[in-house]
Amino acid sequence: MVRYPLAGMLSSPLQWLVACDRLGHEVYLVEKSGWASSCFNPSRNVMTDDCSYGTKVVDALLSRHGLGGRWCYVAADGRYHGLSRESIEAVLASADLYLDFGSHGQWNEEAAGCDLRVLIDGEPAFTQMKMERKLAAGEEVPTYDRYYTVGANIGTDRASSPMAGRAWNWVVHPVNLDLFQPAEPAPDGSFTTVMNWRAHDPIRWAGKVYGQKDVEFAKFLDLPKRSPVPVEVAVSGKDVPRDALSEHGWGLRDAHAVTKTFGAYRRYMQASRGEFGVAKNVFVATNSGWFSDRSAAYLATGRPVVLQDTGFSQHLPCGEGLFAVKNVEEAASAIEEATGNYMHHSKRAREIAAEHLEAQRVVGRFLGELGL
Repeated sequence: MVRYPLAGMLSSPLQWLVACDRLGHEVYLVEKSGWASSCFNPSRNVMTDDCSYGTKVVDALLSRHGLGGRWCYVAADGRYHGLSRESIEAVLASADLYLDFGSHGQWNEEAAGCDLRVLIDGEPAFTQMKMERKLAAGEEVPTYDRYYTVGANIGTDRASSPMAGRAWNWVVHPVNLDLFQPAEPAPDGSFTTVMNWRAHDPIRWAGKVYGQKDVEFAKFLDLPKRSPVPVEVAVSGKDVPRDALSEHGWGLRDAHAVTKTFGAYRRYMQASRGEFGVAKNVFVATNSGWFSDRSAAYLATGRPVVLQDTGFSQHLPCGEGLFAVKNVEEAASAIEEATGNYMHHSKRAREIAAEHLEAQRVVGRFLGELGL
């Protein structure tokens, strides 16, 4: 949250923090830099060691939700921001639960005294492949008491992902409905999404190469020519082919601009008619069951979602409000259906969020599984 303080990165952990607080738990955010020049400053568009932009954003965001002062960030130079080293170490030593959302074990030493340490994997299949590779190379992999993933099929015979010798449980991305209130879409609103074209390099596993969203997007390149309404992508990342996208009719926005603040991110969704999104190639090729926290927010906003299927259709209701698609023909048909009976599908989108993704219900069930 501090290192990359744009709404696309802020939103998912915020849902957990708010839900835990509303369920009556005393919750804190901890984060470390881990390496030099790890902080992105969107106002200057630079990577830097200066964490002041991110700490201001996080402090203000958490304060607006009743969590002011409940955070600690350790910068590259070892300095503690927010809570002091003594304060946060005391919190960790007395905590009932430590949740690691992908810190790669950075806080495991401080959290050694916690009653329960749980990993929540946000990169299903990719995480397990990396673990397997490290284990095969004789490298150490951080250990936890329990392992969860947002890939519903990981650890089952439905997914081709390895398991890295762990037993994996599933938890869906939660969303607090009041943080994404429905609003009337713009009359000329597009189906939109926010994405990173290529977040990191491909990974090779068992003789196959697994890529990112750039690989899957190519399958849907002609969608603007088939869709009854405009489609737009707010995109960032490496080697974005902006000219080719424009030539095929895609509306283009700067992902950093539409996610500079949490409010801007929410307004972008509210101004959209719905979402069309693709998934990372590694999620699709392994049938991981990944479902996006961003798509959960679109649904909560009452926006129909047309999303490339990763196997999530086996776990969430699809066909009304939420559409799982495998090719450009199915995507165009789903958008046509959603726009042709818009109010019905908008209502169903919000209902799906309430019935299956509502944060206090999801997090409460998760904590119950842990005995808390």
